[in-house]
Amino acid sequence: MSEKNHATLAVTGVTGALGSRIAARIASHGIPQLLVGRSPDRMPELPGAQRRGPAAYADASAMRKALEGASTLILVSGHRTGRRLEEHATAVEAAIAVGVNRVLYVSLVGASPTATYINARDQWATEQFLAGAGIRHTVLRSGFYTSTPAALADEEFVVSGPASTGRAAFVTHEDIADVITAVALDEGPRSVHDSATLEITGPEALTLDEAVTRIAAATGRPYRFEPETLEEAFARRWRRGMSGEQIETWISWYQAIERGEISMVTDVVPRLTGSPATPISDVPWWPAPNTARGTP
Repeated sequence: MSEKNHATLAVTGVTGALGSRIAARIASHGIPQLLVGRSPDRMPELPGAQRRGPAAYADASAMRKALEGASTLILVSGHRTGRRLEEHATAVEAAIAVGVNRVLYVSLVGASPTATYINARDQWATEQFLAGAGIRHTVLRSGFYTSTPAALADEEFVVSGPASTGRAAFVTHEDIADVITAVALDEGPRSVHDSATLEITGPEALTLDEAVTRIAAATGRPYRFEPETLEEAFARRWRRGMSGEQIETWISWYQAIERGEISMVTDVVPRLTGSPATPISDVPWWPAPNTARGTP
């Protein structure tokens, strides 16, 4: 199908680091798209893109209005709210109601009902909902972001957490966005990606010490990793004013790495994009320290 004949895509999460990259890539292909979210005034201005909203996932009426005219919904997972499955399900049901015929859902590597990382449990539940929703869909499980350790560092560039020997195949926002775009552009009546689960990972599994050491080399900043016990990790975060929920979430992130639940390395990035997955030494973007969501 030529780019001129592509049907309209709807993209959520476009005010965030991943959704904005997906939308930019779709725009670069000259494909019409709907940018859907709670804050239209914060959405990027892109050729061929319409801003739709405000539309929160939980607001069925607003989501139906925002998704009117779309053929494919790229659903970037919402933040943890305690009702994330219900919010995702409402968004999908709104899409079905207005004629969307395919959903591409951005989940997490390691998603399961017993995942150590708390956020990955909600993702699994949404995957199960999609499997029974009666709509074409693809699950795109993203690995932990390459940028996250840098964002977790404190003002002294120290990354601390309860993980010492476990490994993770950290992946860039850019590689994830490239894979999702490739799947989105394969939009015929059937696709090899229908009902598939694609695990999007970086090129190698690294310990946090290895990853942080490479971030230091790539940025020229004195990042370093200091392992903590669970007790030390909890106490330090509590003293810094984090809520119990935030502490639980972040400790579970480290523990998922320690337990090897996200250590797999796949060929999804090179297979779908034609380019190798990006190593830490070549990452084009780094966040400032102490900017991870939920850190004080």
